[in-house]
Amino acid sequence: MTASITDTTGIPIRGAGSSHGVRTWLRVHAPSLVWLLPVLAVAVVVQAWNMTGTPQRIDDEGTYTAQAWALTNLGELTHYTYWYDHPPLGWVQIAGYTSLTGAFARYPYAVEAGREAMVFFAAVSAVLLFVLARRLGAHRATAAAAVLVFALSPLALQYHRTVYIDNVATPWLLAAFVLVLNRRQQLAGFAAAAACLGIAVLSKETYLLALPFLIWLAVRRADKSTRRYTLSVAGAVLVVIGGGYLLLAAVKGELLPGPGRVSLLQGITYQLGSRAASGSVFDPSSLANAAASQWWALDPAFIVLGSAAAVVGLFLRRVRPIAAMLVFLLVVMFRPNGYLPVPYVIMLIPFAALLVAYTAERAVLTVFGRVHGTAGNSAGAVARRALGTTWAIATSAALLVAVSLWGPQLRGFVLGDLDLPMQQAQKWVDTNVPKSSRLLVDDAMWVDLVRDGFARDNVIWYYKLDTDAAVERQSPNGWKDSDYVITTDSMRTGGNSSPDVRQAIENSTSVATFGTGDQEVDVRRIHAEGKAAADTAITRATDVRKTLGTQLASNPELFADEGTKSQFRAGQVDSRAMIALGQVLADQSVEVDRFTPRPGETGQPFRRVVMLASSAADARRIEATLDAVPAAFRPDSVVRDGRHLTVTYTPADPTTTAQSGS
Repeated sequence: MTASITDTTGIPIRGAGSSHGVRTWLRVHAPSLVWLLPVLAVAVVVQAWNMTGTPQRIDDEGTYTAQAWALTNLGELTHYTYWYDHPPLGWVQIAGYTSLTGAFARYPYAVEAGREAMVFFAAVSAVLLFVLARRLGAHRATAAAAVLVFALSPLALQYHRTVYIDNVATPWLLAAFVLVLNRRQQLAGFAAAAACLGIAVLSKETYLLALPFLIWLAVRRADKSTRRYTLSVAGAVLVVIGGGYLLLAAVKGELLPGPGRVSLLQGITYQLGSRAASGSVFDPSSLANAAASQWWALDPAFIVLGSAAAVVGLFLRRVRPIAAMLVFLLVVMFRPNGYLPVPYVIMLIPFAALLVAYTAERAVLTVFGRVHGTAGNSAGAVARRALGTTWAIATSAALLVAVSLWGPQLRGFVLGDLDLPMQQAQKWVDTNVPKSSRLLVDDAMWVDLVRDGFARDNVIWYYKLDTDAAVERQSPNGWKDSDYVITTDSMRTGGNSSPDVRQAIENSTSVATFGTGDQEVDVRRIHAEGKAAADTAITRATDVRKTLGTQLASNPELFADEGTKSQFRAGQVDSRAMIALGQVLADQSVEVDRFTPRPGETGQPFRRVVMLASSAADARRIEATLDAVPAAFRPDSVVRDGRHLTVTYTPADPTTTAQSGS
């Protein structure tokens, strides 16, 4: 048996004592592994199952993935000018994972490789959460329950799957709390805890908010005889790690602002002061309210129970610093003039899961008189048991509600394919948009389009169009220098702050649309001449198609049902296809099938014609005729199968007509 050691607070540290060798370690920790490994397997499977399908990729995770990709493929810190908006260590670690595992080569879409990295970081966080619960004195079953809540809450799953650098920082923060609770070799433990916190902060700067509470726990745990020394060493380690970031900026000559360059001071000023506030959580029109509403829609039961557990935890000495940290982080959310990042909740999730499980355990132990001061029939003992019973009942009720809510949500995560519209749009662009085109895009598809053959400088992350001097130099006319804008929910909401992006969208027309609602992805052709002129040209092109279609529908050599002829007369067929078909009908009769839209092209001119010739020989003649028409009217592909021919054209600029030869 391992001896029980008590720290300066009188709290026994489970598992502390001497152990040597792997066999000894396994023998000592076998009971914990029996509890940990099954819940860890559940966490990994749920996290990884259908991670590429749900949720739909968003701009932020595309950015962190692109930055990681740039490190290993471009030899640069980011795929654009690095301006110190976040410390780089978060995506450096993502780059390390994808490089070591070859993740980018395994997936057709780059963000999916980043999501695999998130599975790894979530698994590490789950293990550390279990260890932290045990270090705080929780039973193994309680620690396992905390991991399950951490893994199965839809709120947690939504954000753990998404490529956020907060997910990279979380295991480091948990490791810091685990290490500061280490009783043996306390100097090394405190120094390592400081190093872990420093890495967490350089992965995501908001994790610095945990510093006071880590210090509180360290002061409580520190041996009085060496407290000043161990805390000083830990502080020095933290300062040195933070100084490394300052040194990076200084070496690059970007510590202080200057003409024509970015600076660390500028980035800090932006994050702490000049960044637009999210508004009040209670204001329905604010960004803060939108973020909180999204969290609430995912898992109201966990939010209520976790918040209540944080308050209850303030009365439990063993977890009081962690409960106080969670309460503090919750209070920070309600600042009326601060900025509330959408992934802010990621930092709260593991500690809320821990407190939910821990306070439930304490309630049960209290009910059965297993906690000091609850035995007997004194008034105090009865009151404590009554409070414990109340909390146990409340927790049980909340968990029952949570389980009923989690089922449909979890089915959506493992069965849904919300990313399909994004994938379809990217395939459409890769197939139908010339590689010389200049595109304004959501960053979630930046790497994919560059890997598909579009020039790096021609794939523009919309956020950079008027915020990055290098991009502005490449686009002297702003949005007018781009050919297409591919809008997603991220761009339609976040792009409103950019006049250039807004005008690009307003002065464009849709050429392919995939998905609906928040998942809609719209490929739009930009008209540098402006929307009014473009609308006039589009109307003229439609009229030309109606004229051509009316003539074609009356041709006696055309065999088609009335519905197909009405499609011709309504100007719904690509004018190039009608002119080429006219050439065919001048030589022989042909039957044409009813037109159907290509995927994503509902409402666009039909550009695929399915013909049926009288014989296989006639089909070959039609193919020869189509190959001989002028280049402006020649199809992109002709597939012949016996008497059948499928003729397909590339998408046309909606403002031009085939009669002009353009």
